[in-house]
Amino acid sequence: MTGARPERTVLSLARPYLGRLVGAGLLAAATEAAALALLATAVWLLITAAGRPPLDAVTVAIVCVRALAIGRGVLRYTERLAGHDATLRVVTDVRFRIFTALAARRPTTEDRSGDALSRLVSDVEAVQDLLLRVLVPGAAAATVAVLAVAGAATVSPAAALALAAGLAVAGAGLPAVAALLTRRTADRVAPLRGELAADSADLIHGAADLAAFGGTAAALRKSTRRARELARLERRLAATGWAVDGVGVLVAGLTVAAVTVTALRAGVGGVLIGVLAVGALAAVEMSLALVAAARQWAQLRGGLRRVADLLTESARAGTGRAAADPVGAATADDRRRPTMVLDGVTVRYRAGTSPALDRVDLWLPPGRRIAVVGPSGAGKSTLLGVLTGAVPPDGGRVTVDEVDLTDVPAGARHRLVGGLLAEAYVFNATVRDNLLLARPTATDDDLAAAAAAAGLFDWVREQPDGWQTLVGAAGSRISGGQRQRLALARALLAGPSVLVLDEPTEGLDPAAADTVLASALAAADDRTVVLVTHRLTGLEAMDEILVLDAGRVVQRGDHAELTGRPGWYQEQWIMQRAAEQGYLTAAN
Repeated sequence: MTGARPERTVLSLARPYLGRLVGAGLLAAATEAAALALLATAVWLLITAAGRPPLDAVTVAIVCVRALAIGRGVLRYTERLAGHDATLRVVTDVRFRIFTALAARRPTTEDRSGDALSRLVSDVEAVQDLLLRVLVPGAAAATVAVLAVAGAATVSPAAALALAAGLAVAGAGLPAVAALLTRRTADRVAPLRGELAADSADLIHGAADLAAFGGTAAALRKSTRRARELARLERRLAATGWAVDGVGVLVAGLTVAAVTVTALRAGVGGVLIGVLAVGALAAVEMSLALVAAARQWAQLRGGLRRVADLLTESARAGTGRAAADPVGAATADDRRRPTMVLDGVTVRYRAGTSPALDRVDLWLPPGRRIAVVGPSGAGKSTLLGVLTGAVPPDGGRVTVDEVDLTDVPAGARHRLVGGLLAEAYVFNATVRDNLLLARPTATDDDLAAAAAAAGLFDWVREQPDGWQTLVGAAGSRISGGQRQRLALARALLAGPSVLVLDEPTEGLDPAAADTVLASALAAADDRTVVLVTHRLTGLEAMDEILVLDAGRVVQRGDHAELTGRPGWYQEQWIMQRAAEQGYLTAAN
């Protein structure tokens, strides 16, 4: 991380919303000032009313109490509305940037989905708490403290000095002590929460594997130790908070006593003594909000640091790169497509192990159709990861119009390479909403064309709700075949320059698979297509077929060449033809 404080890095994202945040702070200060004025006026009214004065003497005070009571409620509501509006806008921006940074990171064996979830949820919530529970109330308390001292000075300068001393202890000394005592413990809480979230995800999603290999008990013990450590730290934070709050109550009492004695010695008497005493008590209690803000800030620093580290890492990754966008011209003129080249690409996930890809060369000019086949574990998915930029190569280069893929802006890569990858996610929304994720500006005709190419349009027309048909979480309300067609339609609608398709016809019967594949290739038009498949039927339309095995290209050529040449492709072709002939015979 850079020398900048994590708060500065995070708050730099709030600059576009600075006016909204300042407005929320002013409303919070006005709310607290109204509360202080209400209490002081009410005390004056009660003490004065005890002497049975004429009604005219207290009418103004009665009106002020009513106005301040109503105004305080209105101001509080408005402050909450303005504060949450500004904060949620900032948090939305931060969460988007965090998601983008996580997506752009090179995956490692240490990465865990639970920790990523913790960064997106708990750590980003730290940004929200920094604004709503630290900055806004802290600024409001400081403003009211100044106003309280100024008001007391109009009655008794000596009492105002005593009040200022008490407020300095309550609003500066105690917050500093609270932050110091809390920070040592709180800095360990955020990483522990991330680790515990990762443990929970591992225990849930890996339950079957853990049980099969007898690792459940060990995983539970490890997770339990972390949970107990987290609980111990949180108990320590609670005890520290209780102790500081107790000292705060003592400081409030001593401040009230000092203000009262000082005012009496200065000759202040009657009603104003009561107003000063109660006002001093209220002012100190409001300043003690700074103690809570400081404690909250100390607890948030761990999460803020993780957010700032990720944002800084993402910014560094983009520093010094050429502002090259070979996709820009393609977007402006659909007739021009970039050429993508893989030159000696090698990928090794762990040092000392066999490479997942070993010196793979691939030439992808505009409109070229490439199929990638091979046994499971041959490196096909890794090859697609290299093409999309998700898996940076350890050796060799990936270039787009002679520009290194890593120099292409992250926001432009989805226009360059994209499509249907393994386990494409289908959201719990309508068919239309799932498709519009690919291209929000798509028209109904665009949706219909993409759905027809994927073999989904007839099914959509048969549904009572049409495009508004809900598909359920992960497509649970539709069949596996329809889910695959929906994901394929979304990939076609996105229309990247290089369209990658990972098993696009999985789950379909042979006849439907042939129809859908031919239709999808036709819809791709002049775009480059990279197809990963286990099924060899239909590959006659491909310009070149690569056979991968153990990360190496062991065969390459067109369908006719490979079926006539001894090797893996010919063997698989014979077996698949025999199996499909048997399937068709049984179906008839």
